Amino acid sequence: MNEIGIVAEQGAWRGGFEERVLAGYQAAGCTEPLARALLERAVEGIDGWTVATDGTGWIAVGVTEDNGAVVGRIHDLTLARGREWAERWCAEHGAERVEVRLTGGRGPGAFADYAVRGQNRMRAVAARPELPPGLTVRRLTEEEYPAWYAAEEAGYIADIVRAGALTPEQAKEKSDRDFAQYLPQGYLTPGHAFYAMEAEGEVIGTGWVNHGFLPGVTFGFSLEVHEEHRGKGYGRAAMAVGEWATRQGGDEAMMFNVFGGNEVAMGLYDSTGFAVLDEYRFRDLR
Repeated sequence: MNEIGIVAEQGAWRGGFEERVLAGYQAAGCTEPLARALLERAVEGIDGWTVATDGTGWIAVGVTEDNGAVVGRIHDLTLARGREWAERWCAEHGAERVEVRLTGGRGPGAFADYAVRGQNRMRAVAARPELPPGLTVRRLTEEEYPAWYAAEEAGYIADIVRAGALTPEQAKEKSDRDFAQYLPQGYLTPGHAFYAMEAEGEVIGTGWVNHGFLPGVTFGFSLEVHEEHRGKGYGRAAMAVGEWATRQGGDEAMMFNVFGGNEVAMGLYDSTGFAVLDEYRFRDLR
């Protein structure tokens, strides 16, 4: 059995890795421009990754800082016995936990015992999606925005904590950064639209989408049914609103993130045909 050793040059590994990632995204239903845009995100910082092999497969690892903690990342693993080596390398470089991104909807494989932190999902939408009977949609007003923002931020923090990777304090810090990044101009941020969903004269939920997030893709940051209206079939109605909004923005596919631990939402997305593009898993090392 050959020993695992770090390679000085990435060339022999990199081309095959990028081809596998690109093929995975295309197999999950992405157009070539979208698959290449996702690949560009997936290989961000690749020149700083550490690559190792025993001659039969590859390992690619790195470390980064996330919310004040050192986090190890297993970027690639095609070596059957490579997980232990990768985790040890991350621990030796100060990582408190290790994360992996499984691209193109492939199964967990060697990482089945890692906890699910989140998923990115996507589906092409109908050419003329229709809103469910009895449901109307209007733009959220600027006066309604502050209350919506406060509720949205609280829900986002709760979702992060439920996924299990961050403490409440770290989740709040992440929330502050993310909202500042995605809504730098608040209600007037270009490309973003906010909706109120109404049924029987009441607002039953809200939506927040970002048109042109990626080539041909609207990102659904939030399609939320208010708690008192859940269990009435409005979850599927909210998804229909997201598809309708996608076409309103001139895009052809809708993408969103779901946090680990939200089994109800994952079941809904499975049943409505939203494919997993990326799945993020993690394991604590300490």
